[in-house]
Amino acid sequence: MKTATLPPLRVDPELRDAAQSVLTRGESLSSFVTQSIRDTIQQRRAQAEFLARGLASRDEAKRTRKYYSAASVLADLDRRLQKAEAKSKPAQ
Repeated sequence: MKTATLPPLRVDPELRDAAQSVLTRGESLSSFVTQSIRDTIQQRRAQAEFLARGLASRDEAKRTRKYYSAASVLADLDRRLQKAEAKSKPAQ
């Protein structure tokens, strides 16, 4: 696979210094920037998918006229959390 380059970036010296100050041992500034780009792409795709699911859910609720109150949703989430916590506790 051929590699490609990203456009060169002009940044304030403070930003470059800040980026270099958080590099881990053996990590280059280039690998840090590349990983940052990958992470941002993944986050933005997840955000877009989240929004799409929310809009689809909204449209489905409008279509079916089936809505849930915030209180009922929170109560259901609380029950699920309590059940999961009970499962994760070691037997005494």
